[in-house]
Amino acid sequence: MELNKGSRLLTTGIAGAIIAVICCLTPVLVVLLSAMGLAALIGYLDYVLLPALAIFLGLVVYGWWTKSTCREESTRAKVK
Repeated sequence: MELNKGSRLLTTGIAGAIIAVICCLTPVLVVLLSAMGLAALIGYLDYVLLPALAIFLGLVVYGWWTKSTCREESTRAKVK
């Protein structure tokens, strides 16, 4: 396994989760969509943002697991 893969997954997952949480908990998207004339889409934000948050949190968990697995494999390889 690539040693850097877990770190990249972890970074991507954390960044995506932070962006999804900011968009869920603050009216950032509501203001932006209203300013662009797309206020009709505001009702559908939860259908997009909540699954995106779940996907990014899953990516964080998978990246964390991958990183710990790579660390264990590299430790075993050094011992042999």
